[in-house]
Amino acid sequence: MRPFRYQHVPDVSSAVSTLTADPEAAYLAGGTNLVDLMKLEVAVPDLLVDVRGLTSDQVELHPDRVRIGAAVTNSALAADEVVRQRFPVLSQAVLAGASGQLRNLATTGGNLLQRTRCSYFQDVSTPCNKREPGTGCSAREGFQREHAILGASEACIATHPSDMAVALAALDAVVNTEGPSGPRSIPLVDLHRLPGDDPQRDTVLEHGELITSVDVPLLDFATRSRYRKARDRASFAFALVSVAAAVDVADGVVRDVRLALGGVAHKPWRASAAEAALRGSDASVEAFRSAADAELAGARPLPGNEFKVALARNMVVSVLSELAGVPR
Repeated sequence: MRPFRYQHVPDVSSAVSTLTADPEAAYLAGGTNLVDLMKLEVAVPDLLVDVRGLTSDQVELHPDRVRIGAAVTNSALAADEVVRQRFPVLSQAVLAGASGQLRNLATTGGNLLQRTRCSYFQDVSTPCNKREPGTGCSAREGFQREHAILGASEACIATHPSDMAVALAALDAVVNTEGPSGPRSIPLVDLHRLPGDDPQRDTVLEHGELITSVDVPLLDFATRSRYRKARDRASFAFALVSVAAAVDVADGVVRDVRLALGGVAHKPWRASAAEAALRGSDASVEAFRSAADAELAGARPLPGNEFKVALARNMVVSVLSELAGVPR
């Protein structure tokens, strides 16, 4: 690990101004991802600005939304009674990620900003456009099993690792930030970027912009929601494919639905095409399969991850069928 400076600041405004003034500085909260990357010398900040105590560590119920402070730990979020009752998909997603020890440290803000676990990104001896722009993407001709089938580019096929972010994408969450240009609110589905020709930029955040909280609108049928994750081992493994879903069915018809996929793209993938196909349709296995096919029509798998297309289709059908009470 390269030497670095550490600084504690009194408030969010000071944190933003301190980081903005140093292009090589980074925020430190739980550090569960950043410190690993620093040990690998993938991340080499010259200054760490400690923000752990600057944002709220509470989950607050408001009349129209639940506000999650950026410093809420993953363990606290998963265990929160309001979250478990109102958004079981979110609690399930958080519990599906990492180990208990890591969840005790990892924060809501940091979870959203964790970087890809692509083995080539984490190996400084291999070319990687995300780590060093213009050097190439080793994964395209290498080990492809964990990589993207949607939204990838010639420059990068890495996937976003967060489970929590997939559930929040399905729930229409909004991310609140404070930055050099002032406060703003960003729909979570717009927070992360697809790689294009600029894969080193994971999000739309400015340098120095700090996540302060996440708002999740209250959605009646989100109480009937579910998160399912397919992975190579039962504990502490990132998703090959995951599905976050909530569905509202009345008299055998899908009145509304929320659906997002993980492990398939550079960002949490909101399945808008599938949702559009489902609204107003019969709640049936056939309709669920047709909707999944509509979403996956744009998939561009590589030889090493072609299985993800069928896996994603089957998982969408399975989760929606269970939520809707439809036998398969």
